[in-house]
Amino acid sequence: MNILHGFGGQLLLGALATLQLAAAALVLGTLFGAAVCGLQLSGHRILRAAGDGYAAVVRGIPDLLIVFAVFFGGSLTLAALTGRYVEIDTFLAGVAALALSFGAYAAEIARGALQSVPKTQREAARTLGLSRAQALWTVVLPQAARFALAPFGNQSIVLLKQTSIVSIVGCDELMRKAAEASGATREPFTMYLAAACIYLALTGFATLCLEWAERRAARPLAA
Repeated sequence: MNILHGFGGQLLLGALATLQLAAAALVLGTLFGAAVCGLQLSGHRILRAAGDGYAAVVRGIPDLLIVFAVFFGGSLTLAALTGRYVEIDTFLAGVAALALSFGAYAAEIARGALQSVPKTQREAARTLGLSRAQALWTVVLPQAARFALAPFGNQSIVLLKQTSIVSIVGCDELMRKAAEASGATREPFTMYLAAACIYLALTGFATLCLEWAERRAARPLAA
C-alpha cells in the first residue's frame, strides 16, 4: 500500500529544502538582527531612528509581501542594472526575504534582552577594572543571551513554518512539493496531510532542542 503514490521521496526532498531554507535565513537574519539592534541602541539619533523604522515597517507588513518585494523587486533592480530581464533564484530570494523578516524580530528580541540586564551589572564590572568591551562580552552578553533564548527559539520555530510562503514564487520546499503531488494525484487532502505531519515532526524536534537548551542555560543560575 502506497498512500503517497510514490511522492514520499519528493516530500522528503522538500523537507530537506525547507530545513536548508530555514537554516540559511536563520543565520543571515540573526546577523542582520544584530546589526539592526546596534542601530536601535546607538547614541546617534538618525541611526536609532533608522533601526526603529526598519523594525516597525517589517513587523507591520505581511511576510508574503516581503517575499514578493524581494523576488520581483530584485528582478527589476537587476534588469535596470544589466539592461535585460534577470530572474532571481527562488531559493536565494526566499532566504533573503525570510532573513529580512526574521532580522526585525531578532533585533527586538536582542534589544529587549540587553535592556533587561540591570545597569548595576555594567557599573559593577567597570568598578572591577573591566573595560567597556570586556564588561559587554563577559557580563552583559551572557546574561542577555539567557533572557533572549526562549523568545529567539520560539521565533526560530515560527521561521521554520514561514518557509512555506516561499512556495508562492516557486521555491521547491515542502509546501511546493505537496502542491505538485496534490495536482498529480488529485488527492490534496492526503498530500497536504502528509506535509502537515512532516512540519509537525520538524517543529516538534526543534521544540525539544529549545527545551534542552533552556535547561542547559538555566543550570548555572540554579547552582
